Amino acid sequence: MRKQNIAVTVDAVIFYRKSDILNVLLIRRKNDPFRDQWALPGGFLEENETMEEGAKRELEEETGLKIEKLQQVSAFGTPGRDPRGRTISIAFVALIDAEVKVKASDDAVDAKWFSLNDLPDLAFDHREIISEANSLL
Repeated sequence: MRKQNIAVTVDAVIFYRKSDILNVLLIRRKNDPFRDQWALPGGFLEENETMEEGAKRELEEETGLKIEKLQQVSAFGTPGRDPRGRTISIAFVALIDAEVKVKASDDAVDAKWFSLNDLPDLAFDHREIISEANSLL
């Protein structure tokens, strides 16, 4: 069997609804690739954690937000989605009751809520991930 060089990442899609409009939590990336672009909170899965644990950890590290339960959305692994190499991301979603104050930290220089009707340009394939997560609500 040939050795594969594939990385696994996790992304958290956190929504809240305000006046029937869904809002999603995004971070502005501190590092390349896509430095200074908006993205979902997420990052590389650590060796000894479950995918959900990894998504919760990355969410808390980058935004300060703690979520008890996340629902798995799907895997996203189109070749070329990450310029660093072959990366497969497992996305998770949660819908919370209200806007929560967030604070950027770790790999994020900013964190804030955006209306789904007014999303900025997004890094990676995160627009597709948000769309897929939204279809589960």
